[in-house]
Amino acid sequence: MTYTTPGFWRRIICLIYEFLLLLAVLLFAGFIFHLIFRDTQAFYFRPLFQFYLLLVMGYYFTWFWTHGGQTLAMQTWKIRVVTADGDSLTKKQAIIRYLLAITGILLFGLGIIWALFDRDHQFLHDRIAGTRIIFCQDKIQ
Repeated sequence: MTYTTPGFWRRIICLIYEFLLLLAVLLFAGFIFHLIFRDTQAFYFRPLFQFYLLLVMGYYFTWFWTHGGQTLAMQTWKIRVVTADGDSLTKKQAIIRYLLAITGILLFGLGIIWALFDRDHQFLHDRIAGTRIIFCQDKIQ
């Protein structure tokens, strides 16, 4: 089966929209964290808070990717993440994709820029994780 890869700029706009949605999730999660851990001057507070936010983001993405292959932003822009064979992601694949995406973004966005040079126009984390972003038609099977 052949899949249509969404354009680079469509995926970038989706990432920006995803950032805005994720910001709201992280603000809420941060509020909850601060209610539990009130000593913001403790030596462990900052690394624990950052790790907590990474876990919240990881749970957000892996849950959506394993339950339909789309986050809220991806639904809006009609794109979906699937395996290289077109199947739904497993939890393991979703976690690997998330960790690789975080790494690629932290390396000055190299994982995103990769799509400009990739033969299938896929992000680097998709290439390594064995996943791909596809354009969804009006109906999702």
